[in-house]
Amino acid sequence: MTQKILLVEDDPCFGSVLKSYLELSDYDVTLCVNGNDGLEVFRKDKFDICLLDVMMPEMDGFTLGKKIREIDTTVPFVYITAKSMKEDMKQGYEIGADDYIVKPFDSEVLILKIKAILSRSKHEEVEIKPKFINIGEYVFNTELRTISKNEEQIKLTPKEAWLLELLYNHRDGLLPRDKALMEIWGTNDYFTARSMDVYVTKLRKYFKDDDKIKIENVHGSGFRLVIED
Repeated sequence: MTQKILLVEDDPCFGSVLKSYLELSDYDVTLCVNGNDGLEVFRKDKFDICLLDVMMPEMDGFTLGKKIREIDTTVPFVYITAKSMKEDMKQGYEIGADDYIVKPFDSEVLILKIKAILSRSKHEEVEIKPKFINIGEYVFNTELRTISKNEEQIKLTPKEAWLLELLYNHRDGLLPRDKALMEIWGTNDYFTARSMDVYVTKLRKYFKDDDKIKIENVHGSGFRLVIED
């Protein structure tokens, strides 16, 4: 089945050229020229991946990314932008972006990134087997990607669930940073490392009410999930 891409790019010339190139690589591409149109199209259709420009009129890419995440916690998206500032890239990853590519870029590199992200997304859908894991007073459902305590339930994103399962599988030992980055993000660089730090912080917040659960940072090496008896 042809995979569908939502491309939101306010430069009609660049957007048209990129759309044509992606279609030559056998993708079904819908092009929108502003964030509002992109959001409206996303609400009406199902896409395998979204490519979002950052600087757009009416609604910028960061806002669009947040709204997409509110609708669908699993669909991957990539920011395409002329801005290469670290803070902007960090913001993109914090929103939940899977990658960040700076203009001008090699179109073949973009295709490789798309293929890698879609491959990881397929892994997230297929490989996580349903099981219940007790973490302190919480129950982690790996199929539904939820952690529950009494009547409280928290829905995790695919990456949060994947990271939590890796941490649990390495509990009381060490989950190496490199292993987590390569398995979940498919690459190990400054920006994906910062993205993982954000996810670890989120997991800590989910378990903040149970002081017997700790996710410790082992400086320069990785993380430890410690569950006290």
